Amino acid sequence: MLNLFLRWIAYTLAIIFVAWIIPGISVENFLSAMLVCVILALINTFIKPMVQIISLPITILTLGLFALVINALLLMLAGVIAPGFEVDGFLSAFLGSILLSLFGMGIDRIGEKNPL
Repeated sequence: MLNLFLRWIAYTLAIIFVAWIIPGISVENFLSAMLVCVILALINTFIKPMVQIISLPITILTLGLFALVINALLLMLAGVIAPGFEVDGFLSAFLGSILLSLFGMGIDRIGEKNPL
């Protein structure tokens, strides 16, 4: 349970950092970023698998690069749903989703019992 809470805080800090780095992404406060974490988790759990299945032919044709577009669109969806979180354009969402993915890989790596 503590590990889940620490990962939630780490993802929240990653969202705040991405909003600080990428122009066009803004988050009002820490609580808004925590809510964005929950909304992104729900989107990635319920909506993303369906979108990936539907777009599988395009993803295969682009050798997997269309998955980056899907991530950007889902980040834009989170910006529409979450109060206090805004994503201004596709390029901002694209760069932000790439950064969040990189931070997510690092956070997941830290959360492992035996990282090496």
